Amino acid sequence: MKKFYPSALLAMACIFLVGCGSVNTKTEEGMQQISALQYSDALVLFDDAQKAGENPRLIARGRGIAYLGQTDYEAARDAFLESLSLSKGIVGDVDFDINYYLADAYIGLGDYESAEETYTAIIGLEKEPRAYYLRGKVRLLMESYTLAKEDFDRAVQLSPKDIEMFINIYKALADNGYTQAGEEYLNFALSEGGKTISSLNEGKIYYYLGRYQTAAASLEEARSANGDDAEASLYLGRSYEAVGEYNYASNVYESYLARKPDAAAVYNQLALCKMAMGDYEGALESIQSGMQTGDQTCMKSLSFNEIVAYEYLGEFKKAQALINAYLDGYPADEEALREQIFLQTR
Repeated sequence: MKKFYPSALLAMACIFLVGCGSVNTKTEEGMQQISALQYSDALVLFDDAQKAGENPRLIARGRGIAYLGQTDYEAARDAFLESLSLSKGIVGDVDFDINYYLADAYIGLGDYESAEETYTAIIGLEKEPRAYYLRGKVRLLMESYTLAKEDFDRAVQLSPKDIEMFINIYKALADNGYTQAGEEYLNFALSEGGKTISSLNEGKIYYYLGRYQTAAASLEEARSANGDDAEASLYLGRSYEAVGEYNYASNVYESYLARKPDAAAVYNQLALCKMAMGDYEGALESIQSGMQTGDQTCMKSLSFNEIVAYEYLGEFKKAQALINAYLDGYPADEEALREQIFLQTR
């Protein structure tokens, strides 16, 4: 019998946010630091929480999330297992939460079998579409396409109106060499959605199908209906980038930022667009404007892109100093490690 390791959030995709109200414990302060992507500071606070005799299960959980943020998957796995070992035997929401995180740590370690077992245990107690989807992703990594497709089919059966689910399944399949199979899910979502599908979702699906002009038409409609929708502007700009219309794409992003100057994700995409145009000074300006918004959810991407921009500008000493600081926060980031080696040769 498989053991259930009793998160509703994917560690690498989302950030755990503490609730509103005053912060009363070191554990809660640690979780706030995780929300700000300050993982080292969070770990210090969890040590303080342990000394203060706070809830050891929540401390171990918090440490695991912080280690995941640092991509220290072995330490994360051990922390989550410790947290689960402190369960009183009654399965609650926190047990599911920790198991999702634990599976993410196993994936980071390349231990796909343990991740699969963890998702299977979750499914045994809770028929969550997300658990089927995530198990399908792992099964693709294990080269078990037939089983993966069964999981994906079950996920969409359980959430037939969740367009993001169809898109995520497409991405998983395409990333593993099954683009045509992934497109079948997108086309099914279009046909089933009919007249009820929003112009935004229609545009996103056409974007992933590579039908960029059709995508742009739908996304222009979505933007006209709600000019403050960041997602519509991002996908519209990306659609124009995909066909080489970088000037028009940058105009889309800049138009949005003129109305919503705190949109860090749009600044980041504008920077990528400007780099594609060879405007590295403009890219750097966009990145630094994005950083000034204080939006921590985009800070990792912005920080890495800042390094790349300085590199293109030939400012290798500045880039090297920034990559060293970046790796202090993300010591196992393989792309950053390769960048550091490259910069050391300049």
